[in-house]
Amino acid sequence: MSGNLNGTIIAGWSLAAALAVVGLHEVSGMAFEPAHLEHEKWGMAVEAQIAADTGTIAPEAPIDWGTVLPAADVAAGEVVFAKCASCHKVDDTNGTGPGLNGIVGRKPASHAGFAYSPAMVEYGAAHPQWTYDELSAFLKKPGAHISGTKMTFVGLKNVPDRVNVIAFLRTKGSALPIPAPDPARAPAAAAPAEGAAPAAAAGAPAAAAPAAPAPEAKAH
Repeated sequence: MSGNLNGTIIAGWSLAAALAVVGLHEVSGMAFEPAHLEHEKWGMAVEAQIAADTGTIAPEAPIDWGTVLPAADVAAGEVVFAKCASCHKVDDTNGTGPGLNGIVGRKPASHAGFAYSPAMVEYGAAHPQWTYDELSAFLKKPGAHISGTKMTFVGLKNVPDRVNVIAFLRTKGSALPIPAPDPARAPAAAAPAEGAAPAAAAGAPAAAAPAAPAPEAKAH
């Protein structure tokens, strides 16, 4: 009898211990699973942000130089050029960067006495001159346009700033002509708002007003 009782007590203790282990496992899972999921979501968010930050940027619309250069603000361009003045002079003097006299239309990597990077020399061999488009692309982000250039300037992201700077540089010994306006590069006209009547073409005659109703004939 005593043996059976002892066996029952031991079995009960074993069952209680097993239930305690199972309960502890469940409690541990409840305690730590949310944190695990939270870290997983955080990691996914970081990866998504990195992907967004390194994604491709939509290409910039071509600039209609024949339209923007005649209207450019040369004085504003000189102010923006102050960002470049620590390395460049607008004469033939070389400093940290080459002298920029005549840079608009000049062959890249061709200024006498300046030690250009191999990347710029290679670029100059493939491009006969600094066109307006090439200057704009280089000034936007030098290191992206010519990988390996010694010019570490972060760039001018704003289109009007680049246009004004190029207009200012053009006054410094450049003979590159301004091209004719290019309708293919002109900004598209804004579409009329939904439900709005289309604007009348310039010079088109105005719509005639409706004729007044004839006076009602009186019976005689």
